[in-house]
Amino acid sequence: MTGIFDDPARAAAVAVARTRVQAGMTIGLGSGRAVFALVDALASKWRGPSGLRAVTASEATATRARAVGIEVVELDGELTLDLMIDGADEVDRGLGLIKGGGSALLREKLVMAAARRVVIVAEAAKFVERLGTIHPLPVEVVRFAWAATRRRLLGLVPSAVLRVGADGAPVVTDEGHYLIDCAVPDGDLVALGAAVKATLGVVDHGLFLGMADEVLLGREDGSVRVLRR
Repeated sequence: MTGIFDDPARAAAVAVARTRVQAGMTIGLGSGRAVFALVDALASKWRGPSGLRAVTASEATATRARAVGIEVVELDGELTLDLMIDGADEVDRGLGLIKGGGSALLREKLVMAAARRVVIVAEAAKFVERLGTIHPLPVEVVRFAWAATRRRLLGLVPSAVLRVGADGAPVVTDEGHYLIDCAVPDGDLVALGAAVKATLGVVDHGLFLGMADEVLLGREDGSVRVLRR
């Protein structure tokens, strides 16, 4: 993918994230441009085999990882990851995240839950005082009766829009689900997440609260702001 290193803020954050990965680790890799850039950066870190293994949160990431010699493995119920690295659409000062702009939130959350440590790579422009300020909350729903699920969600959020692609067709996740992008209302985000998750037809949502351990926010000048739990 061309252009993944063109953004100096992204490149700065990826450069720091690269130092968090050591040879022989079993890591989790999310999805999106920052993760693709990291995979390419890892390919140039070692002259010989790195022994890296990775669980990937999207088919696109898996393809890219295999192409640079990273062994792709599955979560088998026993595997614990040394580290998970992923991007985010928004980050707040408590290290809360909104994710799912790349349509992989369910797999990303599953991979994160299997990791000892979670590092988020993002541009400083994605830092917000309150989640939902610049990005809607993605909600992954089953395709059957999705419109009824959307109606239920409208009892919790101000707006809920089915995500469609450039061809006008609904976006389908790797797990075969639809995505509904929701405006985030005022109030308790923990309670909102619980209510959305409990809604019939919902598989999961893009609020990632209490999951990140470190956030690397790249700046345009090449510096990186580091936030830790």
